[in-house]
Amino acid sequence: MIIKSRYFFLTIVLTVFSLSALYAQDIKSAEKNKKLYSRLAFFELRGTNAIDAAIGSSITNGDLAESEFEAYFRIGYKRHITSHLNLNFTYNKYSVVFKDVYSEGFMSFDMNLELLISPYKRFTPYLFAGGGYNAANYFENTSTKVQGGLGFECIVTEGFGIKLFGEYNYFFSDELDGLIAGESDDAVWRMGLGINLYFGGSKKREKRLKEIETVINNNLIN
Repeated sequence: MIIKSRYFFLTIVLTVFSLSALYAQDIKSAEKNKKLYSRLAFFELRGTNAIDAAIGSSITNGDLAESEFEAYFRIGYKRHITSHLNLNFTYNKYSVVFKDVYSEGFMSFDMNLELLISPYKRFTPYLFAGGGYNAANYFENTSTKVQGGLGFECIVTEGFGIKLFGEYNYFFSDELDGLIAGESDDAVWRMGLGINLYFGGSKKREKRLKEIETVINNNLIN
């Protein structure tokens, strides 16, 4: 009788252990499926490439007084390395103006690393930083610089996003405003409203779909 009781108890323990293992496996598979589906959402909203365009305003922090806001324009291209991270190149056109004293047009060629905080959602904050080459019209005045900023992007429809951003540009030169004075170099704030036109990524999308199908099939077999 004691032996039968022991066998019965052992059977119960093994059954509970097996059910617990199966439950844990199901939870793990469900989490993996959820992760794969969330990654797939990136390609439903965005793509691996994007054309970037924006208009806005810029203002200079220099040695002269009464700096004025002036129109700012940019256009560029970005390539996603991962869903969260992309490398982008932009051409920027803006002016440095101090009331009744100085006015000069400039352009900059910038390269940034950009981090999307929530790439699988329609709305995401993002951060960016990088370096660039700045030049006055006809390249009479040139300098290198670094820049960084943040913004917000909202996907309106598949492959089309609207964004609002601001950035700080620090120049390794004190000649941006035509006057060398003071101990610090010149800087420019730029703010803009723009769009991202996404394209590409169909091969990666198909690959992730196959990964999901493989996981689902394996779960059915198990």
